[in-house]
Amino acid sequence: MVTQEAVKGRTSRQEQFVRKVGIMGGTFNPIHLGHLLLAENARSSFDLDEVWFLPSGCSYMKSQEGMADGAVRLHMTGLACRDNPYFRVSSLEVDRGGYTYTADTLCRLTEENPDTSFYFIVGADNLLTMESWKDPEVIFQKAGILAAVREGCDREKLRGQAAYLNGRYDARVHLIPAGTIEISSSDIRARIRAGRSIRYMVPEDVRRYIEKNGLYEGGRTAAEPLKSVLR
Repeated sequence: MVTQEAVKGRTSRQEQFVRKVGIMGGTFNPIHLGHLLLAENARSSFDLDEVWFLPSGCSYMKSQEGMADGAVRLHMTGLACRDNPYFRVSSLEVDRGGYTYTADTLCRLTEENPDTSFYFIVGADNLLTMESWKDPEVIFQKAGILAAVREGCDREKLRGQAAYLNGRYDARVHLIPAGTIEISSSDIRARIRAGRSIRYMVPEDVRRYIEKNGLYEGGRTAAEPLKSVLR
């Protein structure tokens, strides 16, 4: 149960923050329009000042088979975000190397940005599994959660889970409309292997970069990144 004192304490903590920043984590292998729409919808729905994209270095939750090099995924994310003045790309997890954990990343970000209130953007189905992530109590302490609800989801179940997490962890879980496009990175990679078009599934600059470097063709996962696109 969240007490009135806890609510007051939370409010006083929020008053010290100057800006609100959303965090989009993921492998982005490759980044696609669904990722960008989710981020933009979260930004506009929750009045975020910026959204930071953090491509993972080596996700412990996903197989590394077919995973493009971290520098390559970072570069593609930079290409995808460079036309949106509210989007930023961070190399934090790629530079760290080894397995990356959300709790560790949020600890680093809050330490380096004490004037910022962070909000971790996830699909609402993640609410059902977040307790199994490494140090979930740290995640809920360091960031609010913006959980995007897709059409057809069990909203009552998700509301109940959000209330449970808010009560148990003093979390700040907010359900927002997803506004997503049904595109997956795995489908994009499969289409490339099959020689099919990915036009209108990824930003045009990303499509050109993939095609120029033959990424995902025959298992190719390396290319020459150009880090100058990062902001």
